[in-house]
Amino acid sequence: MKHFGLQSLGVALALSLLASLAGGSRTQAQPQPLETYVARLSVQDHYNSNGVRLLTAAGIIRQDRANYYEFGKRDPEDRPDAFFSRVANRARLEEMLLHGTISPATNNEIVNGTPLIVVKVYENFIAVDVY
Repeated sequence: MKHFGLQSLGVALALSLLASLAGGSRTQAQPQPLETYVARLSVQDHYNSNGVRLLTAAGIIRQDRANYYEFGKRDPEDRPDAFFSRVANRARLEEMLLHGTISPATNNEIVNGTPLIVVKVYENFIAVDVY
């Protein structure tokens, strides 16, 4: 039977601690946005192309991107984004916001006002805040 001295025990504990720091206690990394853009949601963004008032934040944001890319109706603060420049991706916007984040206060500001917003676009969701 072998006996280990205190020095051997200290080395073993140090190696165990290093191993756990190197990979044993990993935290899940937060996803990085594909891109981020800023847009002013003006009165023109609150109505669809048939003149019907939009009543959801997702609908208003989607109309802002359609106005920007399809109809050339741009506000001075509007910035381009590659993701919603495609019609198919704009069609996903409502679903992406359902899986994303928006506070009740931000939602209210979008539906009832003309805020400047920042949108972080991820693969399957978006995060929306007032700028």
